[in-house]
Amino acid sequence: MGAIIIKGAYIITGDSESNIFASADLLIENDRIAAIGSIPLKKKALVIDAGGKFVFPGFIQTHVHLTQSLFRNMADELSLLKWLKQKIWKLEAAHDSESSHFSAQLGISELVKSGVTTILDMESVHHSESAFHAARESGIRAFIGKAMMDKGESIPAALKEDTESSLMRSEVLIKQWNGAENGRINYALAPRFVLTCSEELLRGVGKLSQKHRLLIHTHSSENKEETERVREMTGMGNVEYFNHLGLAGPHLCLAHCIWLAEKEIDILKQKGIKVLHCPSANLKLGSGIAPAWEYIKKGINVSLGSDGAACNNNLNMFQEMKLASFLQKPGHGPEAMNAETIFKMATINGAKALGLEEEIGSIEVGKKADLVLFDPNRINTLPALDKNPYSIIVYSGSPENIQMVIIDGKIVMESGMMNTIDEIRLIGGIDTIAAEVVKRAGL
Repeated sequence: MGAIIIKGAYIITGDSESNIFASADLLIENDRIAAIGSIPLKKKALVIDAGGKFVFPGFIQTHVHLTQSLFRNMADELSLLKWLKQKIWKLEAAHDSESSHFSAQLGISELVKSGVTTILDMESVHHSESAFHAARESGIRAFIGKAMMDKGESIPAALKEDTESSLMRSEVLIKQWNGAENGRINYALAPRFVLTCSEELLRGVGKLSQKHRLLIHTHSSENKEETERVREMTGMGNVEYFNHLGLAGPHLCLAHCIWLAEKEIDILKQKGIKVLHCPSANLKLGSGIAPAWEYIKKGINVSLGSDGAACNNNLNMFQEMKLASFLQKPGHGPEAMNAETIFKMATINGAKALGLEEEIGSIEVGKKADLVLFDPNRINTLPALDKNPYSIIVYSGSPENIQMVIIDGKIVMESGMMNTIDEIRLIGGIDTIAAEVVKRAGL
C-alpha cells in the first residue's frame, strides 16, 4: 500500500482534547495515520486536495442487521413482536446465500456512503458467511455474528436451532473469520434476544465469549411487551437476567435499553455494559425513547446504530445523530446532547463499545486510517461562517456531503460511488433477488 497525503484539510480529530486543525495535512502510510501537520510531498504518494473540506474519523455503527437490508419497505406499521413474527422471521428464513450476499452489499454500500467505516452486525441464523464475504470484499471494518435462536413461539422451523448446533456453528465461524483481513473483520457472538434463547444457550455464549475473548451483541428491553414477557419468564428484567447468567461486563453490547428499571441502569454502570442507541428504529416500531442522556450523565458508554433497513427504513448515520440529540432536548433542555457529544457517540464511543478505542474512533498518529472527507460547501450545510464543525456535521450534514471514505488506509468510496462493490450489478439485480425471497417467504 502506498502513502496518501491529504492536503489542507480542516481536521476534526475527535481526540480526548477535541483538537481541531484549521488547515493541515495528514499522512497515511499503509493502514495507519503517520503524521498530522505540514507534510512535504513524497514521490509515489497519492495526494488528495482537501482544501475547504472537513476530515474526521469514520462513523461507527454499533447495531445493524445487514441481512435485513433486502427487506426495506416490506414490514411497516408494526410493533416489534408482530414485526418479527409476521414479516421478518419469515423473510430471514427465506434467504439463501445469494440473497444474503446482495443484502449485505446493499447495506454496506449505504452505510459507507453515509460516512460509516465500522459496523457491529447481527446476521440471521443461516448464510452468515455471505455477510463476511461481502465485508471482506467491500473493505469495511466489521464485527459480525450469526443470530442464535433455540426457543420461542412463531419462529419458522428454518430459523430454530438446537442449542448444541447453534454453539458449534458459531464456533466454526469464529475460527474462520475472527481476526480475518489483518484484524479488519472480527466475530461477535449474537444471541438474538432473551425470548429466543434458552438459559443453556446464553450460558454457552458466555463460555464462548470467555474462551475467544469476544463481544456479545444482543437486544435488550427494546419493547414494553418484550420486557414484560422476559420478566414473566425469568422473574427479572433483561439486564438483571444477563447479570444473573454471568454475561454482564464491558464485552456485553446491548441494543436499545429503553425499558430498564433503575437497578438495571446501576448494573450497566457497575459492569461497564455498552448501550447501542437506535433512535430511528425505536420510533418507527413505536418502541419508545431510550433515556440516552441519563445514561451518558451516569458515565455509561452510549453509541449509535441504525438497526436494520426493515425497521428504519435507511442506514443513514446523520439521521441517527440528529434524532439522538433532538429526542432528549424536550425533556432535558436545549443544552442536553449537544452536537459534540453526539459526534463522539458516533465515533469514539462506538470504538469503546467494540474495545477498539486505541485503534479507531479519533484521528491520532498511530491509529488506523479510517477517515471521512466531508464537503461543508453544499446547499444543505451553508452558510458555515463560524465554522462550528460539530453543528454542521450533526445538525445539517447528510450523505451528500460525504466526498470520500478511507478504511484501513484504502479509498473505498469517492465521489458518491463505491470502489469495492459493483453498484451497477447490485442495483440491476436487487429487485429480482428481493422478489424471489418474498415469494419463498409466502408473503
